[in-house]
This record gives sequence, structure tokens and C-alpha cells, in this order.
Amino acid sequence: MGVIKVDTIKVFANHGCLSEETLIGSDYIVNLKIKANLKASCLSDNLNDTVDYVLLNTIVKEEMAIASKLLETVAKRIINRIFNDAPQVKKAWVSVSKINPPIGGDVKKVTIKLKESRKNIIL
Repeated sequence: MGVIKVDTIKVFANHGCLSEETLIGSDYIVNLKIKANLKASCLSDNLNDTVDYVLLNTIVKEEMAIASKLLETVAKRIINRIFNDAPQVKKAWVSVSKINPPIGGDVKKVTIKLKESRKNIIL
């Protein structure tokens, strides 16, 4: 088994429960970590034998583009897509952070984190 991380994916999106949030949008940071069998790619040096970082980044961008009220919903969609589009992935962790959230205080960011195993996933 091996681990692939894609850190600090910066995205502008329109998530939130307040109408202003979905109207004006805000900045987000997404971090991914996946666990997969990387033995074949270590030996073959072939992109088809691993989980493509470009695919992971694309999944994040596409799912973040779909407005949702809750970050939990977005994170779950990202995990579902990873398992659907990358069959080698056995476990996935995702964190979604909203930068400068409108929560009535001087808060740098709020973050939600989800972790799923392929055997527990419902697509």
C-alpha cells in the first residue's frame, strides 16, 4: 500500500447557508489523502498503474463548483467521486476549509474532515 497526498488545492466556490455566501462566494482550501496499492506503478513507471494527481485535482474542482449549503456535503461528493473514478483507491481522506468564514468573529478558517474506506462507501 502507498499514500498519495494532494495538498492545498485552492478553489473559489459558492457554498454556505447564507444567501450572501452563495451569491458572492469565497475561498476554500481542499486537502486529499488516498491510500492505494502502488506496487504496480513502482515497477512499471506507467501512469495507468497509479492514481493520477490530475484526476484527483479535477474531481475536487468539479465537485467544489456545485454549490452546497454544507461543507460536509461537498466533502462526501468528493470522496464518492474518488472511489467511482479511481478504482485503485482503498481509503480516502478529504478536508475542506472555508477561509474567513462569516461567523461573527475573527476566524481564519473552518475545516471539516471526512475519511472513508471503499468497503464502507455508498455510491
